[in-house]
Amino acid sequence: MIEDRTRTSSVVISAQREPDSAVGGRRWPRPVQDPHVQRHSLFRATWLAVNVLLVIALIFAAYSTAWEFSTRRYLKGFSDAIVPATSPGDEKIEAILNWMAHGPARRTSGADAAQSDRDPTDTLNYDALLQVCGTATNAFINLVDTGGMQVRRLLLVDSRQMTKHVVAEVLVDGRWIIVDPSFRMVLRGADGRTLTRDELADPKIFKAATGNIHGYDSSYTYDRTVHIRLARIHVVGSLLRRILDRLAPGWEDTPSMTLLVERESFAALVSSILLVIFLILLRASLRWYGEKRLGMPSVRIRQQLRRACHAFLDAT
Repeated sequence: MIEDRTRTSSVVISAQREPDSAVGGRRWPRPVQDPHVQRHSLFRATWLAVNVLLVIALIFAAYSTAWEFSTRRYLKGFSDAIVPATSPGDEKIEAILNWMAHGPARRTSGADAAQSDRDPTDTLNYDALLQVCGTATNAFINLVDTGGMQVRRLLLVDSRQMTKHVVAEVLVDGRWIIVDPSFRMVLRGADGRTLTRDELADPKIFKAATGNIHGYDSSYTYDRTVHIRLARIHVVGSLLRRILDRLAPGWEDTPSMTLLVERESFAALVSSILLVIFLILLRASLRWYGEKRLGMPSVRIRQQLRRACHAFLDAT
């Protein structure tokens, strides 16, 4: 009799000391009536918001991937029809400029040349956009990039960091030569040699290269140039540039940075991927905090998928 009472009391004590996760199973989220859950309603709301945002970000990433893929296919069709695949770099450039100057008639309405259009499906098809330096350079850069050459845009700015003109730099034979798509010209010296921006910073060379171009503004000098104009971010632009220059010198010189600002689909793709990575890391941090600090065990996604598959198979 004494042994039975001792055994019964030990069972009762062990049941009282058994954690909630063992009694009710390791379920998370826990029932709303659980006072432990009610104390962490802010955490639960944050967890739910992060999961919803992650789903939205994944949908946006899938959409931007399809958008970039279709844009690349569109540009590939243009490039195959215009750019000779086996020709050297300078002949590819001349072929694109010749198409821009003498190509088939394009639509003259439906796009506002005053707008900052960075969609190549527009800049390649509207005549008004091919007459403006920014959008003409956009069309040129996208075609050159699809043609397998390295290209980046170059902004000619004044002392206030305001853009005066936009041209392109193309890597040919190890030199970043200057091409002006709005004037359909490769800038050359008096001897016919292609020029770089450092060479065009010399007033004499600049005058010799542009003096015979009809309508060329003499203020389009190369003494101040940037690839990405952060000054348009009025408050933090200059500070952000100093930080990036210190952390990653030459960050704006890469062709990839040019594509980010010159192709909307590519910018959307990169942004969506970065957003997904950030939300995954944030979700993992929240899960760790909930398990280690708040004592709220979570169910892994793979476990949820396994349970869903089992439920589906059992139902069928």
